[in-house]
Amino acid sequence: MPKPTTVLLLAVVGIGAYVAGAKAGRARYRDISHAAKHLWDDPSLRKARKRARKVVDSAAHRASKKLGA
Repeated sequence: MPKPTTVLLLAVVGIGAYVAGAKAGRARYRDISHAAKHLWDDPSLRKARKRARKVVDSAAHRASKKLGA
């Protein structure tokens, strides 16, 4: 059976590692989130999204006509 001081030391180290990892993960998440928002707001991507939306809407309209809906 491990000594209580060993268990306590492992618990403290584990909690410290968890806190450090959580802070690093949050910072990385913010970096990725910022990059994704920047990319999403890019004018060329916005134009491509509009074109894709038009193609999808047109295809949906043609399909609904063929199905008689």
